[in-house]
Amino acid sequence: MKTNKKFTGRAIKRDFKKNYVVYLMALPALIYFFLFAYLPMSGLVMAFQDYKPKLGMFKSPGVGFLHFQKFFNDPFFFRLLRNTLAISFWELVVAFPLTIIFALLLNELRSKVFKRTVQTISYMPYFISMVVVSGMIIDFCKSQGVLTQVVKLFTGNEQNILSIPGYWRTLYIGSGIWQGIGFGSIIYVAALSGIDEQLYEAAVIDGAGKWKQTLHVTLPGISTTILIMLILKIGNMMSVGYEKTILLYNAQIYETADIIASYVYRKGLLEFNYSYSCAVSLFNSVINFALLIAANHISKKVTETSLF
Repeated sequence: MKTNKKFTGRAIKRDFKKNYVVYLMALPALIYFFLFAYLPMSGLVMAFQDYKPKLGMFKSPGVGFLHFQKFFNDPFFFRLLRNTLAISFWELVVAFPLTIIFALLLNELRSKVFKRTVQTISYMPYFISMVVVSGMIIDFCKSQGVLTQVVKLFTGNEQNILSIPGYWRTLYIGSGIWQGIGFGSIIYVAALSGIDEQLYEAAVIDGAGKWKQTLHVTLPGISTTILIMLILKIGNMMSVGYEKTILLYNAQIYETADIIASYVYRKGLLEFNYSYSCAVSLFNSVINFALLIAANHISKKVTETSLF
């Protein structure tokens, strides 16, 4: 065992001397994750305390799992869980495959100028501030807004769409697709560029058309990327962003719009109940972690593709 440790230590030193530039390049990223991802995790102890800012984390009295019990017994618990999972599910079912389809369509464009133009236009919404996007949605959904007038053509209802609970998920997911489909397709476009052109030539010789080439060459060629992104997506199913929710929702649509993230925001920043909001957030993270492990395990067994 001592020999192995010495050998390992020497190997690490040799590798560091040989690739010290790479290690230096990785240092800022390591510092970033340590400061903003791992160090703040020490604050999770608040979930098991009756946290008082004057006393701090080290002197605030402990309460065990009291905050978790309160959350599970909260009358809004199942509503929050249902809304969070519903939005995540429809994003997974609708937005995830649409991003792949968009990348496949981009890959079929032969004019480089037109392809770059389409890519640039599709990427632009991603860089628009969420506040600006939310403002646009509010304007479009007013009683005289564009979207309201379109809905009126089919339903005859001219009511503000943001005051109707049944339209919330469609608005949330639809605006997310518009804003993120272009940027989200980048990784798939990169994966598509790595497929050997000889495979397409062989498929053409065998008499395969575009559809069969897509099924038997293109999709298998990017299947690893798709599975990795799917695992990551499943691992984030409980992490529906609160920014757009708190900018757009109101008491009239809490029934479908209120999610765990917005609940944590209200309890923590508006009601100053730091320990309770920390407990809810920790519960959310634990479920995400469990989903990630489960998705990774299933993918590894079924397809031999996994994150770890």
